[in-house]
Amino acid sequence: MSIRVVCPGCHKSFNVGDQFAGKSGPCPKCKTTIKVPTKEEEVKVHAPTAFAEGGRGAAGELLTKPIARIEIRLRPVMVTAIVGGALVILSVAWVARQPIQNSLLLRILGLLLVSPPLTVGAYSFLRDDEFQPHRGASLYIRASICSVAYVALWGIYGWVASPETALLTGELWEWFFVGPPF
Repeated sequence: MSIRVVCPGCHKSFNVGDQFAGKSGPCPKCKTTIKVPTKEEEVKVHAPTAFAEGGRGAAGELLTKPIARIEIRLRPVMVTAIVGGALVILSVAWVARQPIQNSLLLRILGLLLVSPPLTVGAYSFLRDDEFQPHRGASLYIRASICSVAYVALWGIYGWVASPETALLTGELWEWFFVGPPF
């Protein structure tokens, strides 16, 4: 049998053998001197028998049930919708490329159309599995914020890369500053 000991210096807990009961010795981690309690001095915590295995009711069923995680994974329907939507928007952009290039408003609208589905699709398979997924209004608000940020980044890039501002000269080293946000 072993005795549970907690170091007063580093608060690390460990077990020592019965043969060390009542003796003093250094902590294996911080070398603080520790007095090992005897079996009579050792503090024992007992759980009530009704809750020893997680709490059972009169019928024997568990009273506390684990929360089931809701799994959201990339599904074929979602992939088809994302790819189809991207192809439709690319087709429209290719057909109307001249008016889109000349109109800032059309470019902003195009980015606002493309961004939310891509954000929601990317979230569905990039999210951390340890957390509950965002759904409904929470997901759409977050996707909208990401979409506005995406449009703003490309707006800043359009301003930085435009011939009028001449902030980018085409040098490769400039992309070390401009590339990471995109």
